[in-house]
Amino acid sequence: MTAPTVRPGAETPADREHGPREAGLTSGTPTTVTVASGGGRTYPVRLETGTFLRPRVMRRPGPGLRVVLAAVRASLCAGDDLRLHVNVGPGAHLDLVDPNGTVAYNARGGRAAWRVDITLAEGARMTWTEPSFIVSEGADVLREITVSLAAGARLAWRETLVLGRTGERGGALRSATRVTHGGRELLVEDLDLRDAELRELPGVLGGDRVIGQVAALGSVPDGPAGPHRLDLAGPGVLWRALARRTYESDRVLDEAWRAAVR
Repeated sequence: MTAPTVRPGAETPADREHGPREAGLTSGTPTTVTVASGGGRTYPVRLETGTFLRPRVMRRPGPGLRVVLAAVRASLCAGDDLRLHVNVGPGAHLDLVDPNGTVAYNARGGRAAWRVDITLAEGARMTWTEPSFIVSEGADVLREITVSLAAGARLAWRETLVLGRTGERGGALRSATRVTHGGRELLVEDLDLRDAELRELPGVLGGDRVIGQVAALGSVPDGPAGPHRLDLAGPGVLWRALARRTYESDRVLDEAWRAAVR
């Protein structure tokens, strides 16, 4: 039997399963987390280990479900294309935790991607904590987060972006976020930090290398007011803090996080 011919650049079954290929990236198997609600509790429906992350259930008080993302192998290296798909069913409550954080290593002329796709059904609730996402010297990373919230769904999300390890200036980062609520755009942002000279200008990052963020999406909690808070046009609030050290941004955002998860 003759193997089918695939034209260069044509979509393959693997592309339809794992997403389209991009120059310089190797698509791996996505990690999938799907949970549902029933009998007064949230339970796992589908926990699939991907090329880079393995989801594991941990005990937690209350009716919600806590899932921890454990690393399968070192990432992000040149060519890595990490993908995470999260689906939270109607009325379910997921607490997603990444205990280790992510380090994008020196790509030596290559590039890497880190992509998350989250869907929350009606009345679903999710908390998502990411420790430091570190972009090492020489790294070139595309970071994409897509969130779809149905009516009554709520997401509390905390992240910390760090440009460079200790003593480093940091590599190239482009972080794109798109959030919809009830089918309408709630947050669309493209943060382009690829050019170190430009991002270090006054009015951009200046001398700071840490960007901390707390997002309450699908709700408008009271939380702290002040220059770190941005109320969105729809039901959502962002708190951001720039700092030279992660503990400095954490100190600013801890109160906002308590408000977001309340």
